[in-house]
Amino acid sequence: MKKAYFGTDGIRGKVGEYPITPDFVLKLGWAAGRVFSLDRYPSNVLIGKDTRISGYMFESALEAGLAAAGVNTQLLGPMPTPAIAYLTRTFRAQAGIVISASHNPHYDNGIKFFGPDGMKLPDEVELQVEEQMDKPMTTVESSRIGKASRISDAVGRYIEFCKSTIPSRIEFNGLKIVVDCAHGSTYHIAPHVFEELGAAVVAIGIQPNGLNINDGVGATKPEQLSRTVLTEQADLGIALDGDGDRLIMVDHKGEIVDGDELVYIIAKSRLKSGALKGPVVGTLMSNLGLEHALDDLGLEFKRAAVGDRYVMEMMLQHDSVLGGESSGHIICRDRITTGDGIVSALQVMTAMHETEKSLNELKSGMAKYPQCLVNVKMQEKINLDQFEPVQKLKNELQRELGSKGRILLRPSGTEPLIRIMVEGQDAHVVRAIADRLADAVSSVLT
Repeated sequence: MKKAYFGTDGIRGKVGEYPITPDFVLKLGWAAGRVFSLDRYPSNVLIGKDTRISGYMFESALEAGLAAAGVNTQLLGPMPTPAIAYLTRTFRAQAGIVISASHNPHYDNGIKFFGPDGMKLPDEVELQVEEQMDKPMTTVESSRIGKASRISDAVGRYIEFCKSTIPSRIEFNGLKIVVDCAHGSTYHIAPHVFEELGAAVVAIGIQPNGLNINDGVGATKPEQLSRTVLTEQADLGIALDGDGDRLIMVDHKGEIVDGDELVYIIAKSRLKSGALKGPVVGTLMSNLGLEHALDDLGLEFKRAAVGDRYVMEMMLQHDSVLGGESSGHIICRDRITTGDGIVSALQVMTAMHETEKSLNELKSGMAKYPQCLVNVKMQEKINLDQFEPVQKLKNELQRELGSKGRILLRPSGTEPLIRIMVEGQDAHVVRAIADRLADAVSSVLT
């Protein structure tokens, strides 16, 4: 069955526009509560959020809907998405709910769920929730209405967990780092993690006001981080996104180190320590340079569909412990069940510590192919496969690139965009091909 509401990463959209409205989220809380309460009574669900202003409104709506279904809620306040996944498991909750639109601006928001295992809900459970959405909302008898409480030590628990993901003998004394929290949910967590491990921390993006999340800062806008690293003469920079599940880093030269390069660094480190198991998993967007660099190490590389849930699915299928996306979603499955920016940064810094090499030196083992990404806005979802001129042009251009290049056209799973990705050996050729495809797609959309 096709899902009506859930996308690749929960339900997301513009605040105040269907389905991201208080009444819909109230009903969603009730519907989810109905599904979760079938397993156990009383059920217990955790709710966390990022720092965008609409989170307060949707937190209240979810809490009311869950209570009406007879489900108890424990409120975490502003917490990174991976922290909610972790705490859902440690509190033995039936589910964890995240109120966040990740890297999107403040005027967007979304709802995503984790199951009791700390992993994204499988399709069949999301379909069960949608089935309940079609039913009239009811309230359990008053003696069974859910209660709400607040977990006061969630931040401390998660900080200790992050530190536990690297060997206790490792300290980062003498290392100066810049940490950009995107005015998001890691603002009160990430600086403490690295400081408690010995690093000298310069923190930026740590003054959320409900409206400035991801605004010119964070993993999707690392330019300010690059400038600060150079100004502070820091050893490296760490950029997280609004909900803390993405990581982009900057080396001491101010050069951006993306998710593909970080996956390569972690893979090489894990291989050396004997901790790497199964293939490394990337996506259709992963740079060809990553595939070739891993092949040079004798490692198998597999591509999943775009989206961290699909990366995780393939990792589970092949019993892999490492996967990730160019955008910075990196899953270290031997540490946590979802993408975690802080944990991933700690793995990279551990590789630096063990090899006594800089981030710039570690990334040099992978040569990236020139890659061009172009986004074309669309008013409504379309299937590009049905437009023969676009497909014909794509096939012609792919033949020009040959085996040393790739073209990918796909709709975004989180935004109203058609994403065009072209990579090859010549940057000028790659840009020209991307522009031609963008013009072709735009003409179809208009």
